Amino acid sequence: MADTGSAPFRILVLNQISEQGLQRLPAGRYISGSTLSEPDAILVRSADLHAVDVAASVKAIGRAGAGTNNIPVQAMGARGIPVFNAPGANANAVKELVLAGMLLAARNLAPALAFVAGLDPAAPDLNRVVETGKKDFAGYELAGQTLGIVGLGKVGCLVADAAIKLGMNVLGFDPEITVEAAWSLPAQVKKAASVSDVLKNANFVSLHVPLVDATRDLVNDQNVVLMRPGAVLLNFSRDGVVNDTAVLAALACGQLGWYVCDFPDGRILRHPRVVALPHLGASTREAEENCAVMVADQLRDYLEHGNIANAVNFPAVAMARESNFRVAIANANVPNMLGQISTAMAQAGLNIHTMVNKSRGDMAYTLVDVDSPATDSVMAALRAIDGVLAVRYLPLA
Repeated sequence: MADTGSAPFRILVLNQISEQGLQRLPAGRYISGSTLSEPDAILVRSADLHAVDVAASVKAIGRAGAGTNNIPVQAMGARGIPVFNAPGANANAVKELVLAGMLLAARNLAPALAFVAGLDPAAPDLNRVVETGKKDFAGYELAGQTLGIVGLGKVGCLVADAAIKLGMNVLGFDPEITVEAAWSLPAQVKKAASVSDVLKNANFVSLHVPLVDATRDLVNDQNVVLMRPGAVLLNFSRDGVVNDTAVLAALACGQLGWYVCDFPDGRILRHPRVVALPHLGASTREAEENCAVMVADQLRDYLEHGNIANAVNFPAVAMARESNFRVAIANANVPNMLGQISTAMAQAGLNIHTMVNKSRGDMAYTLVDVDSPATDSVMAALRAIDGVLAVRYLPLA
């Protein structure tokens, strides 16, 4: 049967999602829960969907965060299922943690805290011990230091702006910087020619890139030796972006002064020059709310109107409603697909009012507003076209 949109959408929620986000899904139109069968969409944070049999009923997946490593993105794309994320929604939270990481390293705060924690509160000479011991933790100020940033997306731009306001010099590198990010980047940021250029010329290096094949072991045994002696490496992006073995070797010889990261891998735990946090980057009330609201809004717009924003495996497509009858088609990006779609609709007597088609790599997506209802037979004809992955009928209720 054609999807008439009359039944409530069923949203399977696999993690604790901010209530502010769930409230964006109206109760009369949506049902959400952690045990729903035959869901229309999945809303997730950290749950590993690689180990889950994603139901045939699923039309979309929303990740309330930026990274999608816990989702089989390619496999979902092959099924015509967009995977949404929330880029930039947690950017301020990550920026503030990067600033904290720089201060932790520059002022030797981790060992200083450990020193104070080990003091005897009843010792009669407590003040003398404190005054004698504090010399071991003398640090330096951030003002005047050079911060190198690899990855100038939303987080990288915010970190650059904050560092400049603290009096730091900023060097940035991103071979795939977007126009939007370029507009957001402070004019004072000096452009670096490569990752190696950043490593050679910065006192602090902060990484803000996704984990893909091209960025795995981005900092490794070959380029970590380029860093200034005593430099600080900060990784609040993804664990695999930095090769821990290379970092340990650089720490051992003094090439690196500190490694500050959000991923407590067993190889680096308890190292005296490592500050490892328990993946706190987006762990603020505000960031969790922002991510949940953003991805819930995107899921709703897709489920009800077929519009796509911030899908990691689909092109961005938005089309204002000009008809009560809309068809959404996900298909392989191959020649003559639009011709076949138009022919199938014409043969069914449907007049196309307006159409938008976009592609992204091997994936293409088409929204079509028609002047009369789409029948089950035309939906079947569209699904039968070789290369069509998913077809949805989205009439206004």
